[in-house]
Amino acid sequence: MNGLYSCIIAVSMYSKIPMPNVEWTGVRMRYVMCFFPLVGLAQGAVLGLWLHLALDVLNLSAAVSALVGAAVPLLVTGGIHMDGFLDTMDAIHSYGGREKKLEILKDPHLGAFAVISLAVYLLLYLGAANEYVQYLSGCEGDLRFLLYGMPALVFVMERAFSGLSVVLFPSAKKDGLAAGFARTAVKRTDRAVLAVWLALCMAIAFLLGWKMNGLAGACALSLGLGLVHLLVFWWYHRMSSNEFGGITGDLAGCFLQICELAGLALLAALLKTGGLGGHII
Repeated sequence: MNGLYSCIIAVSMYSKIPMPNVEWTGVRMRYVMCFFPLVGLAQGAVLGLWLHLALDVLNLSAAVSALVGAAVPLLVTGGIHMDGFLDTMDAIHSYGGREKKLEILKDPHLGAFAVISLAVYLLLYLGAANEYVQYLSGCEGDLRFLLYGMPALVFVMERAFSGLSVVLFPSAKKDGLAAGFARTAVKRTDRAVLAVWLALCMAIAFLLGWKMNGLAGACALSLGLGLVHLLVFWWYHRMSSNEFGGITGDLAGCFLQICELAGLALLAALLKTGGLGGHII
């Protein structure tokens, strides 16, 4: 029963999906990180459904479909991770000490660097989304439906890595969301479940890549996604340790947003360069 409560807490905390109200107790929060990737699965499902509706039912242009599609992840999560990204950008570019940076993370006001970072991020994200949807709109049959669901791999993997950071990395503060989840987590169980999520994503990526371009496509998609997430994960650990002395909920949100951008850009690049072939084998 506590697992069900952990699932409800995870989905209600990190998304706008309606869930029953439950009391947050230490026991009920033990396995929240295990269910965090479910939010990514829901995010991918909503995005896939939107692209199907936009391109196949409403016959919208690829540009409009991509523009609205780029907003879907923010709408599903309520922008909670983007808020962390913006706060982190302000803190990093303050060039102050650790205590000052941690104070900036708690400041509800946006600084100039947050606004600039948001503008750059959205331009890059829209560019990647447009390239992906432009390619998708020219596909037919089974390939088209595979591409509707492929971004879900990025959304799930980034959350599995984020959950691992909560149970592996030190917290920068004794209070706060990340510290609270880390303190109540059954870390051995959480690590095992999150590792299973990652293994499943890698296996699905391998099979999808194989379906599209044989062994070359399988290696390109699975190893590409794995490498991109590991590189951002390494940067996240290094940045959080050096700049803040550990992780916080805002830093985890920043990691998720950068992972999402990097992962979607990789998918678009693999499709545009022929790394995934362009047909179903």
